Amino acid sequence: MATSLLYEIALGWVPGIGHQTTKILISYCGSAEAVFKTSRSKLIKIPGVGQHLASAILSFSDFSKAEAEIEKAQKHGVQILFYTHSSYPERLKQLADAPTLLYYKGNTNLNAEKIISIVGTRSNTAYGKEITEKIVRELAPYKPIILSGLAYGIDIIAHRAALEAGLETIAVLGSGIDVIYPSAHKDIASRMTRQGGLLSEYSFGTKPDAHHFPARNRIVAGLSDAVLVIEAAEKGGALITAEIANSYNVEVLAVPGNVDNKFSEGCNTLIKQHKAHMCTCAEDIANLLNWSNNTNTTLVNNSSRKKNLPTDLLTEEEKKIVELLISADSLHIDELSWKSQIAVNRLSSILLNLEFNGWIKSLPGKKFKIIH
Repeated sequence: MATSLLYEIALGWVPGIGHQTTKILISYCGSAEAVFKTSRSKLIKIPGVGQHLASAILSFSDFSKAEAEIEKAQKHGVQILFYTHSSYPERLKQLADAPTLLYYKGNTNLNAEKIISIVGTRSNTAYGKEITEKIVRELAPYKPIILSGLAYGIDIIAHRAALEAGLETIAVLGSGIDVIYPSAHKDIASRMTRQGGLLSEYSFGTKPDAHHFPARNRIVAGLSDAVLVIEAAEKGGALITAEIANSYNVEVLAVPGNVDNKFSEGCNTLIKQHKAHMCTCAEDIANLLNWSNNTNTTLVNNSSRKKNLPTDLLTEEEKKIVELLISADSLHIDELSWKSQIAVNRLSSILLNLEFNGWIKSLPGKKFKIIH
């Protein structure tokens, strides 16, 4: 049994420790195990950790619960991923409110190049079913992972269509990974573990309580290169996911619908308010994410870039961005903003100018890289 995983699971069960506090503790202490072995005097100096939380950490002793969780994972073929693990989704690492622990059962790569979320109403129309199946079929040549929430309606239609098209598909659950909800979708969920996977932030046995689903939606949004909304009423989970995606700078698309149908109100409003790109086919998604861009841009190694790129004409902010991208294969806009300390709205303008002048190239999912 991996000692590190034992402490990583246990850390999340210390009263008063949430996702952000966990990340702060790890950044200061180096590992979950080190957190439990750090002295009180050092713990209370960490931002956000006072006497009360330090006491809760140092007095925590219920490691048997974490041991039982690891045993269940081994029994059910589930991976437990801490946010510092290499298999943890890189897209989620960029988000402040991302879960520090994920339960994953499946055979696909959570860091795959292309991931699209498809969400919508639980009370779909025939039109919603038809357009969902059509777009998923059209996406097949691009081989993206199709992500959704296993719910009735558009979610399960998207999962089924992906399986039939030979695409991998992942469901993000609002329950423990061993609690399939709704139970009517158990067979589909089982098939998905062999052609995609199931993902949850909740421990084994967690029931699908109502408040879990809005929280679940942030993973659906954050794990995607784009969120496609197909049929949504004026209010509902699909629109929450779209709003979260917009806050994460993840692209949002919506399929327009009949203006007299209440399940088209959400999509039509997103488009009307410029919160979503209009989508009528898979090509709209491919064009938005540059999947149709087949330019054979050649990257050179870092040392060559440093020698050959003439930065004299760049502004100080542009130089900062170029230097950051030189040191990495690619970076997400949020990570660039954090590392450069340039606000995202200002950064977007700088990136656009650098791309226009041939310095950088935009990639799917709001990522950027240097070009030669």
